[in-house]
Amino acid sequence: MPCLTRYFIKAGLLYFGGGLALVFLSNLLALDEYPWLASATPVYFHMIMVGWITQIIMGVSFWMFPALARDNPRGNERLGWLAWAGINLGMMARMVGEPLSASGTSVFPGLVLILSALLQWLGGLAYVVLIWPRVKGK
Repeated sequence: MPCLTRYFIKAGLLYFGGGLALVFLSNLLALDEYPWLASATPVYFHMIMVGWITQIIMGVSFWMFPALARDNPRGNERLGWLAWAGINLGMMARMVGEPLSASGTSVFPGLVLILSALLQWLGGLAYVVLIWPRVKGK
């Protein structure tokens, strides 16, 4: 299993555990006593959908899709690392920006969320550029 695949899968598993913990906490605790949990819904949704499911798919497809060429079977691995970094840095910005946005304590919460979206988009774009040539018929 390639190193990049292991990083995608391990990061995905961490987001899965964290997302489930937030789901549990937000359903267990009273939202009026812990107002920061009101902002947890979009955070845990993104942790599970982007952090877990998307990264598992990206990691396994990087590993298992047909080889590009005998001498370079997976293509430019730097694009894969760029995808991994973009998705994960974007997710971290989302996990910080969403509660800041909901609390109203920060002057620039919208900028953090825009940065989050931009990083995730760039990560996704890098993945598409990397994997596109490997999607081919017989």
